[in-house]
Amino acid sequence: MTQATGEDEAAMARALDLAAGVRTSTSPNPWVGAVVVTPDGTYAGATEPPGGRHAEIVALQAAGAAAKGATLATTLEPCSHTGRTGPCTDTIIAAGIARVVVAIEDPDPQVAGQGFARLEAAGIEVVDGVMADEVRTQLAPYLIHRTTGRPYVVLKLAATLDGRTAAPDGTSQWITGVAARTDAHRLRAESDAVVVGAGTVRTDDPTLTVRHGNGSDPLRVVLGHAPEGAKVHPALELRGDLGQVLDELGQRGVLQALVEGGAAVAHDFHAAGLIDRYVLYLAPALFGGDDARGLFAGPGAPTIGDIWRGRIVSTTPLGDDLRIDVEAA
Repeated sequence: MTQATGEDEAAMARALDLAAGVRTSTSPNPWVGAVVVTPDGTYAGATEPPGGRHAEIVALQAAGAAAKGATLATTLEPCSHTGRTGPCTDTIIAAGIARVVVAIEDPDPQVAGQGFARLEAAGIEVVDGVMADEVRTQLAPYLIHRTTGRPYVVLKLAATLDGRTAAPDGTSQWITGVAARTDAHRLRAESDAVVVGAGTVRTDDPTLTVRHGNGSDPLRVVLGHAPEGAKVHPALELRGDLGQVLDELGQRGVLQALVEGGAAVAHDFHAAGLIDRYVLYLAPALFGGDDARGLFAGPGAPTIGDIWRGRIVSTTPLGDDLRIDVEAA
């Protein structure tokens, strides 16, 4: 595999943007972008909804005859097997592509380097590792699912500056403003399942649907029993070990699970070390006392040496509020 050029990196950056644009529509397939670079211009594509064309095919069909001798940049290793669609490698070879620039290998056992091998056996130059870190971040839910069998778990929390999520009387709507709530719905749309405890269902009677922005409603999962007539129905009711819950969701094709509450459920996922990313919406508000409800309900670290530490990977202003994304250090 040879060195990437500046043109390769520019094509990959565009492919990343294309993939981001289809984030909410491709699951359980990965969201992938592809760009065909020819002497006369570029042709782009992104993965279509399940059953539709993969990104490489969209870009190649847009390029047509111009693909012969061109470079194809794609964020994920092209598939070499038949699933809902045929092998992308066969179409790439038939189109006469000379070079394929890829960010990362696909860990799916049906691919896992076989796409690279097929292309190289056909005499196509393969350049691997271009913007790999950025693509690994973008495709984290897919990569986690394919390597562990479990979904990528996001814990969403909304709190005041003093770390409180609800008043002593249980009222909590609304701590954050419209922009933060809209962003939270986008996060919900990116997730294949949203998980809450039965206590939250009884107290708040949430719908857990996507109402602000585009995207399909996720699978609604209740830990415990949701009363008849609750707005969360139809819902999947699960009980038992949280690891087994994640195994069940993974088997159902859930790439990303969004844990929305309540405080006891948040605590249990955190204590079990099952959170991949913490998303905290922080409002410039203060309850100003110690009787309002906190982010977690349950025993915490007994000493300073035992506290969980992560790293802030992004901060995003949303109106008057702030979104903070945290991962394990």
